[in-house]
Formats: sequence, structure tokens, C-alpha cells
Amino acid sequence: MNKKELLFSRKDLWHLIWPLLVEQILNNTLGIADILMVASKGEAAAAGVSLVDQINILLVQIFAALSTGGAVVCSQYIGARNQKMANNTARQLIITVFFIALFFMVFGLLFSSNILTGIFGNVDYSVMQASRTYFLITLLALPSIALYNAASSLFRAQGNSRISMMIALLINVINIGGNAVMIYGMGAGVEGVAVPTFISRTAAAVVLIFLLYRKKTYDGKESVNIKGILKTLPDFTIIRRILKIGVPNGIESSAFQIGKLLVLGLTASYGTAAIAANAASNTIASFQVLPGTAMGFALLTVAGQCMGAGKPEQAQYYTKRIMLVCYAFMWLLNIPMLAFLRPIAGLFNMSEHTTDLAYLFVFFHGTCAMLIWPLSFSLPNVLRAAGDAAYTMIICMISMWTVRVGAAYLFKYTDNFGLCSYFGVSSDYGAFGIWVAMILDWIIRSAFFTVHYARGKWKSRRVI
Repeated sequence: MNKKELLFSRKDLWHLIWPLLVEQILNNTLGIADILMVASKGEAAAAGVSLVDQINILLVQIFAALSTGGAVVCSQYIGARNQKMANNTARQLIITVFFIALFFMVFGLLFSSNILTGIFGNVDYSVMQASRTYFLITLLALPSIALYNAASSLFRAQGNSRISMMIALLINVINIGGNAVMIYGMGAGVEGVAVPTFISRTAAAVVLIFLLYRKKTYDGKESVNIKGILKTLPDFTIIRRILKIGVPNGIESSAFQIGKLLVLGLTASYGTAAIAANAASNTIASFQVLPGTAMGFALLTVAGQCMGAGKPEQAQYYTKRIMLVCYAFMWLLNIPMLAFLRPIAGLFNMSEHTTDLAYLFVFFHGTCAMLIWPLSFSLPNVLRAAGDAAYTMIICMISMWTVRVGAAYLFKYTDNFGLCSYFGVSSDYGAFGIWVAMILDWIIRSAFFTVHYARGKWKSRRVI
């Protein structure tokens, strides 16, 4: 391959990747700060926030999926050097996600009690009360969260990941500062976490939309902008292209999160200690896969622009390089984390028993993440960037429902095949079976995605 014809230099890749890594650190720091601060109000408050966050994640993933669709279409137009269509795609994406978010917000406010009792009906009363308060306030932030996701994805699509990184920093400052003032200064409960979430996401959305509205250059090229959006009519050709990627990705993400909610309901049956341990474990585990998440965004941008430029062989070339970097970062991060996992778990102010549970969950997760996670979750972004989102949806849904959910319920109703009783441990250790089921899901995904990628049929796909 002639290196003079390459679309991205090493410098370009580094300028794309390092802000993505920092952004993921900031996002995860925010998550852990929320849990640590609300944990000072007791395990019921921490459990309530954790439970609702699983619903919020479902909604956010829908917006993220649509944003991915818009980012793929936009990046392909950028690769094809069609600035006019890239701008139109940006406008259509912003309009679409805003009205979808508005619908979910109104629906959630009207039926909040039914939603919470339907999913978490068997939790303690104090946990349910905390969940209800947190849910109602965070619902108001949905339109801002949708705009934030869409706008950030558009900046990343053009390789400008520094903007989304700086906005993530802004969110952290407002959110963590607001948490501290409301929880420690004003003595607030879960609302001390929810209100700053609303304020920070709204501020982020306003700044990003303002930046997108301006006509500026980035790296010597005209940047994507949404000027004239208030006069923009729906362009159903563009919307269909966005939805062709976004809908399968959204169905995949939604089915994945719904499956997690069902499994979370199963976790609740093991008791409050298991819920709190699971909440802390999920927060720590999100750090363990941080490099894979960042590299997934990088692959979406790079592969998308390569495919739009009609150079699938370059998409393959960059995929190999970025995946190698991904694995290097995964190992560099996880080995020290596993070595110091006990004091990390101790930061969550949980009882000794709950801390022991969290340690078990996270050690197992981190060990497996170093080996499997990038192939299961980063690599599929290349397929999505090429327009092969339907395949990733099918594999993810089958694996999620037959392996992760199925195995979790199997472990539950066989008492992990009697192992808890055999070793004489308390019943809440049975929640470990849920984490085993998750890793089995990863193994199935990685096998199918690796084989499909190696066959190369994705290289002949077309989006624009």
C-alpha cells in the first residue's frame, strides 16, 4: 500500500485517539463520582440511582445508536469530499434525535411509576423511593442528552475529538461540583446527583449546538455545520440512510439493555448487598473497558471516512493498527487495576461483605476484558461504519438473549449448579453467575464478528 495515499497519518490518528481516551476517562470519572457521593447517603440511595441508571442507559443508547447512524453517513460524505451533504446529514440528525427524545421524556413523565414498579417491583421500599426521585429529574435531561450525543458524534465523525473531550470536561466540572454542593453542602439525597446531571447536560448541549452552528475550519478543511437548521425541512432520503444504520444499532442496543434490565431484576432477587456490589462493580468495570470504548469511536470515524472515499483496503489497514493499540492499552490499564483492586473497591464505602462481592465480580471481568472485549465491542464498529449494521444487530440480539439472559436465569434457578451450597457461601454470591453469563456472551460475539470481518464481505457495502 502506497503510504502517500493514506487518508490518515500517524499524527492524525494520535490527534483523534488521545482526546477519545481522555473523554472516556472523564465520562467514567463522572460515573464513579456519582456513585461514591450518593453512597454517603446509604446503600438504598446508591442502589436506587444504580437501578434507574440502567433505564437511563437504555434511553441514552437509543440516542447514541441514532447518532452513530448519523456519524457514519456524515463521515462517509466527508470521505467522499461532499461537504454540502455532510452538513445536511448533521442537520437531519439533530432534528431527528431531538424530537425522539422529547417523546421519551413526556412518555416517561406520564408513566414513571408503572415503568419502575414493572421492572423493579420487588426491591425494598427505600430503594424504590430513591429510584422514583432520581428517575423523574433525569427524565427532564433527555432532550439535552440526545443533542449532546448527536453533536459529539458529528465532531468525532470529522476527526475533531478534542471538542467532545472539552465538553466532557465541562460536564464533569458542573456535575461533580454540583453534586458536592447539593449532597455535602445542602444535605440533599439522590436529587443531589440528579439536578447537577440535568444542568450539566443542558449546558453541554447548548455549547455544542452553538459550535456546530458556526462556520469554521478544522485541520485546514471546512468543518461540518448546521447553519440554517431552523429552516430545514425533513430530508427523508438522508433520514433513511441514518436510520438504516441507526435503527439496527438502536434495536441492538435496546435489546442489549433490556436484557441487562431483566438480568438486573434477577440481581435484585439476591438482595440489597448484591445490588450495591453490582452497582459498584459496573462502575469499576466501565474503566476496565475504557480503551476499547475509545478505540471503537476511532474505528467508526476512520473506517467511515475510508469507506466513503471508496478505499476499503485502507479501512482494513487502519483497523489492524487501531485494534493492536487497543489491546496494548487494555493490558496496560487492567494489570495495575487488578493489582490494586481491593483498595479501589474499598472506596465505595460498602460493608466488608459487599466489598468482597464487588472484588470477585470485577476481578473476573477485568481478566476476561483484556482478552475478549475489543473483539466483541470495538471491532463491530468497523462493520457499522461500512453499513453492515444489520449483521451486528442479529448476532448481538441472538447472543444476548440466548446466552447472557438464558445462562443468567439458568444459573439462578440451579443455584449455580449447586456450587453456592457446596462451598457454603451466602446466597448473594450466586449473583456471580450473572457475570459468568456475560463473559459467555462476549465469547460468542467475538467469534462471529472476527469470522465475519475476516471474510471481508463488509468491504463491498455502500451507504451513500
